[in-house]
Amino acid sequence: MKTRKLGNSDLELTVIGFGAWAIGGSGWAFAWGEQDDKESIEAIHAALDNGVNWIDTAHVYGFGHSEEVVGKALAGRRDKVLVATKCGLLPSPDGQPRAELSAKSVREELEGSLRRLQTDVIDLYQIHWPNPEAQIEEAWEEIGKAMDEGKIRAAGVSNFNAAQLERAHKIRPVSSLQPPYSMLRRAIEDDGGPMEWCHAHNAGIVAYSPMLSGMLTGKVTKEWVASRPDDDWRKRTKEYQEPNLSINIDFVENTLRPIANEHGVQPGQIAVAWTLRGDLITSAIVGGRNRRQVEETARAADITLSQRELDAIEDGLKARAAKLG
Repeated sequence: MKTRKLGNSDLELTVIGFGAWAIGGSGWAFAWGEQDDKESIEAIHAALDNGVNWIDTAHVYGFGHSEEVVGKALAGRRDKVLVATKCGLLPSPDGQPRAELSAKSVREELEGSLRRLQTDVIDLYQIHWPNPEAQIEEAWEEIGKAMDEGKIRAAGVSNFNAAQLERAHKIRPVSSLQPPYSMLRRAIEDDGGPMEWCHAHNAGIVAYSPMLSGMLTGKVTKEWVASRPDDDWRKRTKEYQEPNLSINIDFVENTLRPIANEHGVQPGQIAVAWTLRGDLITSAIVGGRNRRQVEETARAADITLSQRELDAIEDGLKARAAKLG
């Protein structure tokens, strides 16, 4: 699988990274429902076997469980894989994440992540959300100290706007931004926004949810959504509720599926390929809960969309926007 250099770092990431959010399992506020650890490990191995060279996880994904699973999966293979994780969200008794970016908290999270991942160094360490915003500088300075100690190879942030990126950059260069980005979530493209800032400051972009948390896979139906367990966080989002749900399904079926059929793939692979078009981003983070899903989505790395296909997608997006009003 082809690679791209991550901003000002020395990391070369494959254009698709394995996203470990869902494998954090159930029992916390943003879970995807029950998840079998054995299937999670098989999914990670499938990603590596299909050329993926990096994994993105976070302490908050199951409050350590995702990191533990990743650590087990990489036993004997750690030197061949780049590992990214995140800090800034701590557990609360009700399962809701609690934001904390004090130097003490960041250091404790880092040490915990190193232990759970069974590694001596984290390749990419990121602030998960810019909250509490007043602690951004304190957290970034502590991450810088850990870099100087050799515990972190490169440092980045997630979900930051351009102004917040600039605040961190004044202390130490930002190697990457991890924003949500898909054909249905394009806010980072706005003038003066995060994408423009990253391109101007040689910071890489590793986009999460290129299939909008499954919406663009081509497998979502009204019946499927209704059947999801109550602890699947997606059921609480507007894109999985009416009228958005029906409009989104129509977009997938009438815009993405015809293009997917031409390539002999599923709509989700077209969604990922669209995210990777040109050189706008470094890598797309694609989640996988079993071997089959991973083997399917890995094929997106080899798809190049024609201008005709890109134009058809833009037309479909305009039609969708008109329906949403």
